Amino acid sequence: MAQVRKTTHSRNSSPRKTARKANTRRSGTAHKSTKRATRRWSQRVTEESDALDLKQGVFKLTSAKRIAASLKRSAERSSRRKTGAYRSALSMLTFYINRAGKTLPKTQRTRLERAKVELKRAFGRE
Repeated sequence: MAQVRKTTHSRNSSPRKTARKANTRRSGTAHKSTKRATRRWSQRVTEESDALDLKQGVFKLTSAKRIAASLKRSAERSSRRKTGAYRSALSMLTFYINRAGKTLPKTQRTRLERAKVELKRAFGRE
C-alpha cells in the first residue's frame, strides 16, 4: 500500500493566499482615494449626458402632471437627445427613480410613478 504524504503548511505560507490578501489591501485603499471623484456619477449623467436638457428641480415638483409636462417640454426642445421625445423623457424619469433607490421617500416615489402615467397620456400613448 502506498503511503500518503502529509504536509503541514501554515495559512500564510501559500504564495497565492498572501498575494490575494495584499491585493485586497491595495484595492481597499485605492477605492477610498477615488471614492470622492466617483461619488456622484448619476448627478454627472443628468447634467452632462446626451439624454435631455432638464429644467432645474423638475423631479421636486409637487404635481405628477407638472412633472410630466416639464419632462415633455424638455424632451421636445432638447437638441441633445438621441431617441424620440417620449422615450427620452421616460428614460430620464426612470433613471432618477432607480438611482434614488431606497432613499426616495414613498410619497415622492408614488408621485413620480404617477408622472410616468401622465407622461404616457401627454404623448398620447395610453
